[in-house]
Amino acid sequence: MGQNRSATAALAVVDPAVELGEIDRRLFGSFVEHLGRCVYGGIYEPGHPAADADGNRLDVAELVRELGTTVVRYPGGNFASNYDWEDGVGPVEDRPSRLDLAWRSVERNTFGLGEMAHWLDLVGAEMMYTVNLGTRSIAEARNLIEYANFGSGTAFSDLRIRHGAKEPYGIKTWCLGNEMDGPWQVGHRSAGSYGELAAQAATVMKRVDPSIELAVSGSSQHKMPSFPAWDAEVLERTYGLVDYLSLHAYYWQYGDDLASYLSASADLDTYLDKAIAACDFVQAKARGTKRIDISLDEWNVSFTDDSWQDSGKFWTHAPELIENVYSATDAVVVGGLLNSILRHCQRVRIACMSLLTNVSAPIMTQTGGPAWRQAIFYPMRDVARFAGDVVVATALSCDTIPASRFGEVPALDITSTANRETGEVTMFAVNRDPVAARPLFVRLRDIAPGSTVHHRVLGGTPGQREVNTAAEPGRVLPREAEPPTRQPDGWSCLLPPQSWNVIRATTRAPGIVG
Repeated sequence: MGQNRSATAALAVVDPAVELGEIDRRLFGSFVEHLGRCVYGGIYEPGHPAADADGNRLDVAELVRELGTTVVRYPGGNFASNYDWEDGVGPVEDRPSRLDLAWRSVERNTFGLGEMAHWLDLVGAEMMYTVNLGTRSIAEARNLIEYANFGSGTAFSDLRIRHGAKEPYGIKTWCLGNEMDGPWQVGHRSAGSYGELAAQAATVMKRVDPSIELAVSGSSQHKMPSFPAWDAEVLERTYGLVDYLSLHAYYWQYGDDLASYLSASADLDTYLDKAIAACDFVQAKARGTKRIDISLDEWNVSFTDDSWQDSGKFWTHAPELIENVYSATDAVVVGGLLNSILRHCQRVRIACMSLLTNVSAPIMTQTGGPAWRQAIFYPMRDVARFAGDVVVATALSCDTIPASRFGEVPALDITSTANRETGEVTMFAVNRDPVAARPLFVRLRDIAPGSTVHHRVLGGTPGQREVNTAAEPGRVLPREAEPPTRQPDGWSCLLPPQSWNVIRATTRAPGIVG
């Protein structure tokens, strides 16, 4: 991979005093679905050497905490549209096995709502629960929230107590179904029919617990021919009742078009802008004051994988499905998508990387064996760990590169955040150029004379397509970059081709607070 230093130097001017939006920590979310080995053999494996008494894999829990996961969407996904929540509560020995029509698997229901709540306590995250509006009615939605969130003295709250949970689970955020625009979805409906059902479900659920937040199902991908008309019609029928429009976005490389793949964040920018415009149109049409925000509760890079259509795996329990293996190049694309999410933080308030373990996931496990980090683990960890309180203004001037699917795009993708308390500014920078390193000069307003600058990088090496495995879990790792060259008003550095970069600097001299 060439280190072409002849590319024109880019200029990024960062002003921490110009705040573009506060960062909701729920942007660092994930997704656990009863799909393949995400739950069984992923977060939960009774009898594993690292499992606790409840069957939770503590090695996986440790990685989840390291990843910085703040909220987890559960139990689906497509799975949710054919799931009876009652099957996953109460004594395990009394729970039935069921056919999962979404993934053509057998669900044994040994892990359900109570187990998930306990696991989330273990990893320090909150739950986002998806209600089944595919095969169930508003009555089941009402009963579920009574079971989960009501104190005591009613049939379903007392049932929870008998099941061993004296205190309510207090689930704050709920999804009203999943991808109801998709003909693959069990219980798929038209926008009008789904919008009416979602409005009815929202009404009864908020009467049980007025404090909850609700996400209505929007487009499952922006390539759907119904986008954004579907979203607008659903929002018109639910406006005033819901708080978020749920969107999903997955990206993969088409053939040998690497430049377009590395530029996927440009496409996500457009998708989010259009969805936000649909939300604002509905608000304006209703002459309302309530703003609808975005819940990007499924997003990731993925590949075409027909393993879930393998009839040899039909009607088995927790088969290996869609276990994508990720390289440094994939991690760079993930970093770009994270930049897009941060750029839209004024309106994107929840984001869940899909999924958490084994299925297109940052964490992989071996049944009975180790757990390890995939390459895409690191950008997610970096943003969760180093993103400050706010996204701040970054004016970028750089060359463009051709991307056949999106036209000319900036060679660099940079988002900056600031920590109000410490004064630290963190730049998340992607070099989309497949072959050329890009020199970058950063001018930071109010940089302190004694401040330090740190630069770490992932990718940009001849082994760009290498992957981590159980045998070699450290083959793809972030590394220290060459130290940036300090100048009076900033610094200069080199961004390798196809790279994810984390550059951290302070605007205050050491020892100065406030």
